[in-house]
Amino acid sequence: MAEILIGTNPNNPQVVGAVDMERSAEEKAKQLPDPCGYHILCAIPEIDKMYDSGIIKADSTMQYEEALTTVLYVVKLGPDCYNDKARFPSGAWCKEGDFILVRPSSGSRLVIHGREFRLINDDTVEGVVQDPRGIRRK
Repeated sequence: MAEILIGTNPNNPQVVGAVDMERSAEEKAKQLPDPCGYHILCAIPEIDKMYDSGIIKADSTMQYEEALTTVLYVVKLGPDCYNDKARFPSGAWCKEGDFILVRPSSGSRLVIHGREFRLINDDTVEGVVQDPRGIRRK
């Protein structure tokens, strides 16, 4: 079983707590943060590992494309998202399960179990797309 040391007591060296890294997908999903207030938790869609020509992308290229992606997948909405009728008179701009367009580098970036997520504000959404394949930033 793989473990990560969370903390030790310097006066009595022993593992105080550990996290099992071989958790099920359901247990990992429970570790996703619940967005507070007007924030939206988004996942970064998987980036293609190859160019259309068949050439494999370098790891640095993959990281660059992931960091500057303009397409996100909405995982969870905070409890106050789109509740301000003065700011959002037509209602919510997106819902859980939508692919949305945002500006590159929007939001707070975090990595959970090797996947990158972002927490963005509800007014950061610039559009909803049905099929994000083929959308690239210029």
